[in-house]
Amino acid sequence: MTDEWRGWQEAAEAALYGDGGFYRSPEGPAGHFRTSVHASSLFASAVARLLVRTARELDTGSVDLVDLGAGRGELLTGVLAALPAAGAGDLDVRAYAVELAARPAGLDPRIEWCAELPRGMYGLLFANEWLDNVPTEVVETDEDGVDRYVLVRTADGAERLGDPVTGADAEWLRRWWPSAGPGGRAEIGRPRDEAWAGAVSSLVGGLAVAVDYAHAREARPPFGTLTGFRSGREVRPVPDGSCDLTSHVALDACAAAAGADAPPEVLTQREALRRLGVDGGRPPLSLASADPAGYVRALASAGEAAELTARGGLGDFGWLMQRKGGPAGVRGPVG
Repeated sequence: MTDEWRGWQEAAEAALYGDGGFYRSPEGPAGHFRTSVHASSLFASAVARLLVRTARELDTGSVDLVDLGAGRGELLTGVLAALPAAGAGDLDVRAYAVELAARPAGLDPRIEWCAELPRGMYGLLFANEWLDNVPTEVVETDEDGVDRYVLVRTADGAERLGDPVTGADAEWLRRWWPSAGPGGRAEIGRPRDEAWAGAVSSLVGGLAVAVDYAHAREARPPFGTLTGFRSGREVRPVPDGSCDLTSHVALDACAAAAGADAPPEVLTQREALRRLGVDGGRPPLSLASADPAGYVRALASAGEAAELTARGGLGDFGWLMQRKGGPAGVRGPVG
């Protein structure tokens, strides 16, 4: 870490993934913020049902499950545990965790730990809160209406404006995030487009799903979304390795870059999980007298489902779903 001025993409890359970077810490993401995976096992159960549906639609008894940005393997652990209840039967599942950090001790031996995305996969690729941590350049429009790169100082997060934005970055802004005027800011999502296109291309057949806080072209935030998180609290973004650095994702741009074999589908998490059987509905009161313990369990499950699908919270996440080589997807009730 140095005091030199750098673009946000370079600075964030070093702060998150370099030696001693935030995502190489032993506690992992769960030590600093709570994702849907950590909020409830219902999330992993829904992904398990989606995996089973994907395998059925591909007409295969052997399927790959890839968790891209796997943290410490929490999602894959939960999915493997939930497969019997999801109707997996004798489905053969090959599970791959893609993560830069070292394999955690005690992880299920059925999970293969990978530093790089495996190729030639046939099944379900799931990227939960991965794209928001693919670093991007930050730009700001100066008083003359010129879009300029924002430079940041590693030591304290101080910023200043740099060179004008040109070339492919300028083209991306024109297409996906036009300036809101002087003082407006944006995150250039081109590295995320490329990362997602690469992820989708790793599938020979199946379904690729990206889950993240997102925005669409017609409603981009005028001042950007870059922020930091540390120990469960939002903090000022400083690229010194002490905090997470994240910004919302232009999922529409990612979808266009990936192509795939069928039109992409973008849902809110609330919509996607409800189609997968997670709706947050309260159990009937009659259950309280017939089966008090069952009622309490059902009530707790309903509370967890409500958190996963809540407006203004996790339920507002975007789910981008793109298919390769088959009609896999979330389209109606999952049995």
